[in-house]
Amino acid sequence: LERTGYKGGHTVAILGTGPIGMLTMQWAKIFGASKVVVFDIVDEKLELAKELGADAGINTLQKDFMEKAMALTGNVGYDYVYETAGNTITMKMAFQLAANKAGVCFIGTPKKELSFSVGEWENLNRKEFTLTGSWMSYSAPFPGHEWDDVAHYFATGQLKYDPRMIWKIVPLSRLAEAFAWYKEPGKVKGKILVDSEA
Repeated sequence: LERTGYKGGHTVAILGTGPIGMLTMQWAKIFGASKVVVFDIVDEKLELAKELGADAGINTLQKDFMEKAMALTGNVGYDYVYETAGNTITMKMAFQLAANKAGVCFIGTPKKELSFSVGEWENLNRKEFTLTGSWMSYSAPFPGHEWDDVAHYFATGQLKYDPRMIWKIVPLSRLAEAFAWYKEPGKVKGKILVDSEA
């Protein structure tokens, strides 16, 4: 959130409901967002996001999803947009969802080449939104205040972990098998947690 100069009292769009998206959504709520809307293609993940505090969830496979998304902002767009899926489609979607002068942050790492059309780039110019990126959990000097904040908000219960945020938990003894799953297209449906004590 800090990468966009985030301030509470504004609308927030979260693209992607993996663990990073779920946690980004919760941070936005903790720090006072007026409305947080999450976007994904899996209804169960959208429901989990609402259980964890999102104000609304929109399935982007619906034909009219953009109209629904914009209606939730009075058709002005979102003040902050966080792309957490690392998908080139959602990265372009972020440009559409952004309000004038919005903060847009790409957190997800794309696996394909990404390019923007002249029209898409003109959208950025005309809206004058700020586009930035965020790299994992880096903070300097290490450990930065972010680590303290995470520990504090987990301890207070405001930041929540739900086991449904993880696709599979595997023991360290099955690590090679878990890596092999990535070679099968479509096999891995989310984050894999390696349990070193199992």
